[in-house]
Amino acid sequence: MKGNALPRKVIKALGACLFLLYMAGLIYFLFLSEDYGHGGVGEYDYNIYPFREIIRYIRYRELLGTRAVLINLLGNVIGFMPFGALVPLMARGARRAWRITLLSLEVSALVEVSQLIFHVGCFDVDDMILNTLGGLLGYLAFRVMSRWYLSFETRKSGAALPVGSQRAKKCRDKG
Repeated sequence: MKGNALPRKVIKALGACLFLLYMAGLIYFLFLSEDYGHGGVGEYDYNIYPFREIIRYIRYRELLGTRAVLINLLGNVIGFMPFGALVPLMARGARRAWRITLLSLEVSALVEVSQLIFHVGCFDVDDMILNTLGGLLGYLAFRVMSRWYLSFETRKSGAALPVGSQRAKKCRDKG
Protein backbone atom coordinates (compact mmCIF):
# COMPACT_ATOMS: atom_id res chain seq x y z
CA MET A 1 0.00 0.00 0.00
CA LYS A 2 1.48 3.34 -1.07
CA GLY A 3 0.68 6.57 0.73
CA ASN A 4 -2.92 6.72 1.88
CA ALA A 5 -4.27 4.50 -0.91
CA LEU A 6 -6.93 2.01 0.09
CA PRO A 7 -5.86 -1.62 -0.28
CA ARG A 8 -7.54 -3.48 -3.12
CA LYS A 9 -9.17 -5.92 -0.71
CA VAL A 10 -10.87 -3.02 1.11
CA ILE A 11 -12.07 -1.48 -2.16
CA LYS A 12 -13.36 -4.87 -3.32
CA ALA A 13 -15.17 -5.45 -0.01
CA LEU A 14 -16.75 -1.98 -0.10
CA GLY A 15 -17.80 -2.63 -3.69
CA ALA A 16 -19.38 -5.94 -2.68
CA CYS A 17 -21.31 -4.29 0.17
CA LEU A 18 -22.53 -1.52 -2.12
CA PHE A 19 -23.49 -4.11 -4.75
CA LEU A 20 -25.56 -6.09 -2.24
CA LEU A 21 -27.35 -2.92 -1.13
CA TYR A 22 -27.91 -1.95 -4.76
CA MET A 23 -29.33 -5.38 -5.65
CA ALA A 24 -31.65 -5.32 -2.62
CA GLY A 25 -32.92 -1.88 -3.65
CA LEU A 26 -33.29 -2.96 -7.28
CA ILE A 27 -35.30 -6.05 -6.31
CA TYR A 28 -37.51 -3.94 -4.06
CA PHE A 29 -38.26 -1.31 -6.71
CA LEU A 30 -38.71 -3.81 -9.54
CA PHE A 31 -40.85 -6.39 -7.74
CA LEU A 32 -42.25 -5.09 -4.46
CA SER A 33 -42.75 -1.31 -4.58
CA GLU A 34 -46.39 -0.35 -4.91
CA ASP A 35 -45.34 3.21 -5.81
CA TYR A 36 -44.22 1.96 -9.21
CA GLY A 37 -47.18 -0.30 -9.88
CA HIS A 38 -45.46 -3.55 -8.95
CA GLY A 39 -47.22 -4.38 -5.71
CA GLY A 40 -49.90 -6.71 -6.98
CA VAL A 41 -50.26 -9.57 -9.38
CA GLY A 42 -51.85 -8.58 -12.65
CA GLU A 43 -52.40 -9.81 -16.17
CA TYR A 44 -49.64 -10.59 -18.61
CA ASP A 45 -48.34 -7.40 -20.14
CA TYR A 46 -45.43 -7.29 -22.56
CA ASN A 47 -43.72 -5.44 -25.39
CA ILE A 48 -41.48 -7.41 -27.74
CA TYR A 49 -40.96 -4.65 -30.34
CA PRO A 50 -37.70 -2.72 -29.88
CA PHE A 51 -38.09 1.05 -29.34
CA ARG A 52 -41.91 0.92 -29.41
CA GLU A 53 -42.37 2.14 -25.82
CA ILE A 54 -39.39 4.51 -25.97
CA ILE A 55 -40.89 6.24 -29.01
CA ARG A 56 -44.35 6.23 -27.42
CA TYR A 57 -43.05 7.89 -24.26
CA ILE A 58 -41.23 10.55 -26.27
CA ARG A 59 -44.13 11.15 -28.66
CA TYR A 60 -46.77 11.45 -25.92
CA ARG A 61 -44.61 13.11 -23.24
CA GLU A 62 -47.09 15.98 -22.74
CA LEU A 63 -49.99 13.61 -22.29
CA LEU A 64 -48.12 11.16 -20.06
CA GLY A 65 -46.40 13.84 -18.00
CA THR A 66 -42.76 14.60 -17.40
CA ARG A 67 -42.56 12.46 -14.25
CA ALA A 68 -43.80 9.31 -16.01
CA VAL A 69 -41.43 9.83 -18.94
CA LEU A 70 -38.43 10.46 -16.68
CA ILE A 71 -39.21 7.49 -14.44
CA ASN A 72 -39.59 5.15 -17.39
CA LEU A 73 -36.77 6.28 -19.68
CA LEU A 74 -34.14 7.76 -17.36
CA GLY A 75 -35.09 5.49 -14.48
CA ASN A 76 -34.24 2.39 -16.52
CA VAL A 77 -30.90 3.87 -17.57
CA ILE A 78 -29.92 5.27 -14.16
CA GLY A 79 -31.20 2.17 -12.40
CA PHE A 80 -28.55 0.00 -14.05
CA MET A 81 -25.63 2.43 -13.87
CA PRO A 82 -24.53 1.14 -10.44
CA PHE A 83 -24.48 -2.38 -11.87
CA GLY A 84 -22.05 -1.31 -14.59
CA ALA A 85 -19.88 0.56 -12.10
CA LEU A 86 -19.81 -1.97 -9.25
CA VAL A 87 -19.35 -5.28 -11.09
CA PRO A 88 -15.92 -4.36 -12.52
CA LEU A 89 -14.92 -3.06 -9.10
CA MET A 90 -15.49 -6.54 -7.67
CA ALA A 91 -14.43 -8.71 -10.62
CA ARG A 92 -11.30 -7.92 -12.63
CA GLY A 93 -12.56 -10.24 -15.38
CA ALA A 94 -15.50 -7.90 -15.96
CA ARG A 95 -13.36 -4.88 -16.81
CA ARG A 96 -14.26 -4.84 -20.47
CA ALA A 97 -17.08 -2.83 -22.01
CA TRP A 98 -18.45 -5.80 -23.97
CA ARG A 99 -18.58 -7.97 -20.84
CA ILE A 100 -20.47 -5.38 -18.82
CA THR A 101 -22.81 -4.77 -21.76
CA LEU A 102 -23.51 -8.50 -22.03
CA LEU A 103 -23.92 -8.94 -18.25
CA SER A 104 -26.28 -5.94 -18.12
CA LEU A 105 -28.35 -7.41 -20.93
CA GLU A 106 -28.46 -10.83 -19.24
CA VAL A 107 -29.47 -9.47 -15.83
CA SER A 108 -32.05 -7.19 -17.44
CA ALA A 109 -33.47 -10.13 -19.41
CA LEU A 110 -33.67 -12.15 -16.18
CA VAL A 111 -35.56 -9.31 -14.50
CA GLU A 112 -37.97 -8.87 -17.43
CA VAL A 113 -38.69 -12.59 -17.74
CA SER A 114 -39.22 -12.79 -13.96
CA GLN A 115 -41.70 -9.92 -14.18
CA LEU A 116 -43.56 -11.78 -16.92
CA ILE A 117 -43.59 -15.10 -15.07
CA PHE A 118 -44.66 -13.64 -11.72
CA HIS A 119 -47.12 -11.12 -13.24
CA VAL A 120 -45.28 -8.21 -11.61
CA GLY A 121 -44.74 -5.25 -13.90
CA CYS A 122 -44.42 -6.09 -17.56
CA PHE A 123 -41.90 -7.65 -19.90
CA ASP A 124 -40.54 -4.84 -22.08
CA VAL A 125 -37.70 -5.24 -24.55
CA ASP A 126 -37.23 -1.44 -24.37
CA ASP A 127 -36.46 -1.75 -20.65
CA MET A 128 -33.75 -4.24 -21.58
CA ILE A 129 -32.29 -1.76 -24.08
CA LEU A 130 -32.35 1.09 -21.56
CA ASN A 131 -30.99 -1.08 -18.72
CA THR A 132 -28.14 -2.28 -20.93
CA LEU A 133 -27.33 1.31 -21.87
CA GLY A 134 -27.32 2.18 -18.16
CA GLY A 135 -24.92 -0.68 -17.40
CA LEU A 136 -22.57 0.51 -20.14
CA LEU A 137 -22.72 4.13 -18.90
CA GLY A 138 -22.00 2.90 -15.38
CA TYR A 139 -18.98 1.01 -16.70
CA LEU A 140 -17.75 4.15 -18.47
CA ALA A 141 -18.12 6.06 -15.18
CA PHE A 142 -16.09 3.29 -13.48
CA ARG A 143 -13.34 3.63 -16.10
CA VAL A 144 -13.18 7.42 -15.74
CA MET A 145 -13.09 7.21 -11.94
CA SER A 146 -10.51 4.42 -11.86
CA ARG A 147 -8.22 6.35 -14.22
CA TRP A 148 -8.66 9.47 -12.13
CA TYR A 149 -7.92 7.51 -8.94
CA LEU A 150 -4.80 5.90 -10.45
CA SER A 151 -3.46 9.20 -11.74
CA PHE A 152 -4.18 10.85 -8.38
CA GLU A 153 -2.39 8.09 -6.46
CA THR A 154 0.55 8.14 -8.90
CA ARG A 155 0.98 11.92 -8.54
CA LYS A 156 0.50 11.77 -4.78
CA SER A 157 3.03 9.00 -4.24
CA GLY A 158 5.52 10.39 -6.77
CA ALA A 159 5.89 6.93 -8.26
CA ALA A 160 7.18 6.74 -11.79
CA LEU A 161 5.15 4.88 -14.35
CA PRO A 162 6.80 1.86 -15.98
CA VAL A 163 8.78 2.99 -19.04
CA GLY A 164 6.97 0.76 -21.55
CA SER A 165 3.46 1.27 -20.20
CA GLN A 166 0.69 2.82 -22.26
CA ARG A 167 0.14 5.44 -19.55
CA ALA A 168 3.83 6.42 -19.63
CA LYS A 169 3.65 6.80 -23.42
CA LYS A 170 0.56 8.97 -23.17
CA CYS A 171 2.16 11.16 -20.49
CA ARG A 172 5.34 11.47 -22.56
CA ASP A 173 3.36 12.40 -25.70
CA LYS A 174 1.37 15.08 -23.82
CA GLY A 175 4.40 16.62 -22.14
